[in-house]
Amino acid sequence: MYHSAVYDEPLLNEFTEVKKEKTLRIEGIPKSLQRIKEIGIPNLDETQVARHFHHLSQMNYGVDNGIYPLGSCTMKYNPKLCEQIASWDKFANTHPYQDISTVQGNLQIMFELERMLCELTGMDYFCLQPAAGAHGELLGMLLTRAYHEHRKDFERNEVILPDTAHGTNPASATMAGFKLIEIPSNKDGTVDLDILEKTLSDKTACFMLTNPNTLGIFESDILEISKMVHKAGALLYYDGANMNAIMGKARPGDMGFDILHLNLHKTFSTPHGGGGPGSGPVGVKIKLERFLPVPRIGRTREGVYIFDDAPESIGKIKDFYGNFSVLLKAYIYILMMGDEGLREASEVAVLNSNYMKKKILDSKKYDMPYKQLRKHEFVISCERLKQEKQVTAKDVAKRLLDHGLHPPTIYFPLIVKEALMIEPTETESKKDLDKYVETLVKIADEKPETLRNAPSNTPVKRVDEVTATKNPVLTWKMMS
Repeated sequence: MYHSAVYDEPLLNEFTEVKKEKTLRIEGIPKSLQRIKEIGIPNLDETQVARHFHHLSQMNYGVDNGIYPLGSCTMKYNPKLCEQIASWDKFANTHPYQDISTVQGNLQIMFELERMLCELTGMDYFCLQPAAGAHGELLGMLLTRAYHEHRKDFERNEVILPDTAHGTNPASATMAGFKLIEIPSNKDGTVDLDILEKTLSDKTACFMLTNPNTLGIFESDILEISKMVHKAGALLYYDGANMNAIMGKARPGDMGFDILHLNLHKTFSTPHGGGGPGSGPVGVKIKLERFLPVPRIGRTREGVYIFDDAPESIGKIKDFYGNFSVLLKAYIYILMMGDEGLREASEVAVLNSNYMKKKILDSKKYDMPYKQLRKHEFVISCERLKQEKQVTAKDVAKRLLDHGLHPPTIYFPLIVKEALMIEPTETESKKDLDKYVETLVKIADEKPETLRNAPSNTPVKRVDEVTATKNPVLTWKMMS
């Protein structure tokens, strides 16, 4: 539909309206392909259409809009330079079926990225194939099974998890065919060594652990935990979702972990969310190297990059070699930051977390169980608000939307009642941190009915979640 501006007469004469059929006949297009009926869209000019879709784009919230403090998800700002370089034709237009001689630069980047990740984590080898963290966990569990079967230790069918484990951990272990055993945390919110020792047996295949854990607490007994697990003949698995807390400060491989996955789309610059793409590389100690997925990227003495096979590999975990654009952005990010930059990123992430935590606790509006010193994230409780004002963590989260702020993770981990799990990351300013804290304090003082009805000034108001679950509406019409 044309805008109301004036167009050249010859251009307009190409169109002949056939009123009887209410159609627009265009010379040069076969009649069978021409529209017979009106298409039924509003008669709008270009300005209105552009403004409508621009408005829709502004309704999306991301790290470019403001703070995005999802606990355990590291939603930090991503440098645009990484995006720009990844879009270069020489990268974006390569294809995995090209002859290996034509993608030597791509293979060099992946080969060097593996070495970088080994240095950062203390692991010996890496596989870049997994497409997400949970995908990496599944690979880790399959490697665990292959390791024990190679040793003819077929009775090891149990995986131990702490009650602070990420939700994908039990799912990944179950998919790999293991039986789950969950152990409770101690009074400090960390692994209870006595319970762990009693739970370990000749059936234990692996102990999966996040460090710092999902409370943001560093497992200070990790070296003792490693000794206990290995003495029992099991493997120690590191969930790298919280790696943003320790980059350049500590290495899981030095703590005694045998397998780990990293989330490049959390820790190393690729935008996180929206369904992907993601990347969850898996690192292993040398005793597990033979089982890694193929093809492996190798290098000859002449400096030519090749694909290596491995007869004892578990096979492929993903088509081709991984999400290359994500790997490329991580490679660029690590080069830009360097050792000192990565270390500083973790230091500032921990500083920001503890700054927010201290200000929130000083307000006396929220409580925080377990150890007070946290790393990159912390978990506060709205239990007192629930008891005194019948206001829940969900109500607080919904009300944050009315203040133009993205809510944190809620109700996780399950060991904290009415939990708000906050991770500010290193990319937020003190001004933004202060604003978030001040808003949380303000919300705690608001009238209970205001919170229970929130959000009230967003395009979609408070949703009846029970009804929405039972009767989902899978299409959506823009509200006025």
